[in-house]
Amino acid sequence: MKKAIAINGSPRKGWNTDLLLQSALKGAQDAGAETELIQLSDLTFSGCRSCFACKRAGAETGRCMWKDDLQPVLDNMLAADAVFLGSPVYLGNVSGMMYCLIERLVFSLLSYDDYSKRLFDGSVNSCFFFTMNASKEYAEKGYKTLMEQYANSMKRLGGSTEYYAACDTLQFEDYSKFAAGTFSEEHKRKVHEEQFPKDLQAAYDIGFRLAGGAK
Repeated sequence: MKKAIAINGSPRKGWNTDLLLQSALKGAQDAGAETELIQLSDLTFSGCRSCFACKRAGAETGRCMWKDDLQPVLDNMLAADAVFLGSPVYLGNVSGMMYCLIERLVFSLLSYDDYSKRLFDGSVNSCFFFTMNASKEYAEKGYKTLMEQYANSMKRLGGSTEYYAACDTLQFEDYSKFAAGTFSEEHKRKVHEEQFPKDLQAAYDIGFRLAGGAK
């Protein structure tokens, strides 16, 4: 049976990023895949420790060797058929947790002998889901390069790569409890009611397709 894994790089469970990933997994499940959702906020790990174990001559390559909660997640990613990564955009980048995962994954797959060489001979399809307060128009201008960069980093997994952005997302249940005068609660709720269901459907379709479902 095929395997699809979703990894939530947001500390908020049950919100925008998490819901998109759940929808992608539902699509993968309907395509016949076994699915798993991993919450990075539940794990204890760090970014690359610069131990260079993945670069030692004669050592097993293409695999991070640092022993912590993230190592089995990285191994499971390499054994999957489809991987869905999700992160909010914080300060113009992915969350710190997601950055640590990408750092550990990509560096261990990078050859110091030949940067163009693939150290992993499998094929894992992937999609990077981004959520953000920014409008779709701003995302296309300000974050397109960022999103393409992270999607392209997954090419070392050998499968198809893509990304999807859910923009203008709802941040709070009750905006009156927060100092958030920059945002219009009325506008945010309108986008959430009209656009976010379309985002969830798009995530479902992506999950179904990347897990091998018929078009």
